[in-house]
Amino acid sequence: MHIHILGICGTFMGGLAVLAKEAGHRVTGCDANVYPPMSTQLQAQGIELIEGFGPEQINLKPDLFVIGNVVSRGNSLMEEILNRGLPYTSGPQWIGEHILHNKWVLAVAGTHGKTTTSSMLAWILDDAGYHPGFLIGGVPMNFGISARLSGKMADSAFFVIEADEYDTAFFDKRSKFVHYRAKTAILNNLEYDHADIFPDLSAIETQFHHLVRTVPGVGRLIVNGRETSMQRVIARGCWSGIEWFGGAGQSGWTLIEQADGGFDVLFNGILQGTVAWPLTGEHNRMNAVAAIAAARHVGVQPAQAIDSLARFDNVKRRMEVRGVVDGITVYDDFAHHPTAVATTVAGLRKKVGNARILAVLEPRSNTMKLGTMKDALPGSLADADLVFGYGAKGNGKDALGWNLSAALAPLGAKAQAFDELDALVQAIVQSAQPGDQILVMSNGGFGGVHQKILDMLRQ
Repeated sequence: MHIHILGICGTFMGGLAVLAKEAGHRVTGCDANVYPPMSTQLQAQGIELIEGFGPEQINLKPDLFVIGNVVSRGNSLMEEILNRGLPYTSGPQWIGEHILHNKWVLAVAGTHGKTTTSSMLAWILDDAGYHPGFLIGGVPMNFGISARLSGKMADSAFFVIEADEYDTAFFDKRSKFVHYRAKTAILNNLEYDHADIFPDLSAIETQFHHLVRTVPGVGRLIVNGRETSMQRVIARGCWSGIEWFGGAGQSGWTLIEQADGGFDVLFNGILQGTVAWPLTGEHNRMNAVAAIAAARHVGVQPAQAIDSLARFDNVKRRMEVRGVVDGITVYDDFAHHPTAVATTVAGLRKKVGNARILAVLEPRSNTMKLGTMKDALPGSLADADLVFGYGAKGNGKDALGWNLSAALAPLGAKAQAFDELDALVQAIVQSAQPGDQILVMSNGGFGGVHQKILDMLRQ
């Protein structure tokens, strides 16, 4: 089959392209901006890329057009496809029908932690000899790739997928994850996000319950017991096995933090083992317990999973050290929601003690651009010593529709806002002292600010 992918350079659609190529299909694609690293990764796979959405691309005569959710009505190529009545489908539906249809699918859903938990789960299964395929919205450093069909020549029966609640396509407003038909599903956490498509938290809970409805009776839900939103989702109806994690008492999966940063894992009050690893933060411990519980459903014993996590190398852009200059450490993190920002800052604080944290934030997600969460920003950054915000004034569609300086004002003199990247970098470097921790948080490339900071520090 020849498929032509519209919006191929996004993380999900790029991963889909790799899987389709591995599965033996001819793959071509297009996007508005075709540039490294995704372009080079795809071209290395022998995937032909076209810049833009020119309607002449119908002359490629693919068997099927696969549409990413970046494409909307009015897109010139999409309009031509519709006018001519050519066959098309969404990315999630194509994956569900052509990659996942005969797999034991382990889906990881939640507002936060999807990428990290998916990476942990894929690594646990791989280390236990299950050789799973996976599609993850980041690059697990244990694998060095974000997607693969299987871990060995023989096809694996297992597939781990990051299950996003964002909508499927302009013609399918259900969340992506309803297409995956998971047998094992982690429901990690749930709070309001994606303000561009969801009016309120209840609307997102409805989508999560759609996911619950797709899990078979022989399947299993691994659900965060600390989340009242998840309790409401399950209360709407549940037809499969369920195990809760992280809640109070001795039922389900619980954890006890140790002084050295490791933690004990218990199931129904019985000790399963102790995780010893370098990761910090309660969020990572919760992610790990969820992954251990999900792996148990396919037959991996908790002791084996706990041993595997000792060799888990995290994900790129999750507290990733980009460089150290004169005792000043620069980190890159994907945090893009106030809760994720607060969790990231708290995790670094616990790791570095009294060392100064210089938090550098680009509010870039659709929810943040709309200003829905701006009032929560000061509280999420309170534990940092200095705060540098970047609003990208006048940067077209990436510009904020609200005043970043005013939003950070409750933090007082320790916070500054900038709309010029060079001025931002200069202010950070002028403020930095040996021993400081510069924590850069964005869900985009942030104009290469990490390297700019490191280069100026060296100068």
